[in-house]
Amino acid sequence: MVIAAGPQQTPPAAQPTFEEFLAGVRTEAVSRGISPAIVELALTDVEPEPVVVARDRAQPELTQSIDEYATSRLTRATTANARLMATRHASLLARVEKAYGVPASLMVSIWGLESNFGKFTGSRPTIAALATLAYDPRRSTLFRNELFHALTILDRKLAKLDDLKGSWAGAMGQPQFMPSSFLRHAVDFDEDGRIDIWKTEADVFGSMGNYMKAAGWTAGERWGRDVRISKAVMARIDNGVPMRKTGCRAARELTEPRPVNEWRKLGVTLAGGKALPTSTMPASLVRGRTRHFLVYKNYEAILDYNCSNAYAVSVGLLADRIGS
Repeated sequence: MVIAAGPQQTPPAAQPTFEEFLAGVRTEAVSRGISPAIVELALTDVEPEPVVVARDRAQPELTQSIDEYATSRLTRATTANARLMATRHASLLARVEKAYGVPASLMVSIWGLESNFGKFTGSRPTIAALATLAYDPRRSTLFRNELFHALTILDRKLAKLDDLKGSWAGAMGQPQFMPSSFLRHAVDFDEDGRIDIWKTEADVFGSMGNYMKAAGWTAGERWGRDVRISKAVMARIDNGVPMRKTGCRAARELTEPRPVNEWRKLGVTLAGGKALPTSTMPASLVRGRTRHFLVYKNYEAILDYNCSNAYAVSVGLLADRIGS
């Protein structure tokens, strides 16, 4: 079949080679005030890593439903280990909670899902991973900026090049901070003169607490509730409660917030069938395949940490199990 030609279009610019891309990174890094010696040290012999791009396309937070993700991660063994870790580090966690207002159960839950309680922090060189993703056109602006943040960490002598190892996405240490998060939120909680989110648990928990406080976590409030919604009630929700139009991808999968009392009137109940508590607190609905959740403002602080509803719901559920 012959397709009629449309209006003439300007062909897209050819992508530079990886070497040309790195040359541009070097020039911009120096223009940002990063030491040429640091730039050369960090970028010499860096090569693109195809496995990093493949992992970016197959993230479980994006390919699994909320139900599947939570079921696969919140096993009995994980819950038992989380409770054990909460007990083992109770004194340190209490000090962090006092400093930042973030409950110990939440910090242990994030720690568990991010790095299996510090066991798996990743061994991939951060600079190479970020350079690969910055070169890949899918999210090049995001990762190019993270690459400059990683170079800034080295330039400020906050970590050594050999320290900068982590996940395929450039997330580092036990809390899996991106370089920008490290610069904004990592703290020297044990006051030994060095920020170490790789091996020092005081700095790990302190940094997570600092992050969640900055993200808007409010002490004493819950993250959400497991709720039951019939098909008839879901139809009323679909007709009467619009979806959000702003925020990260996961935030746009939430409904606009409504007072809990309004959700009661729509027919939403607790998962066990009991009525929702009377409350004017705003809540949004996040849908799974078989499970649904009303989530509050604190839930959005978890989304700030990792923009995935599967992840955020799992963090909340594990934190509830630790605290129960």
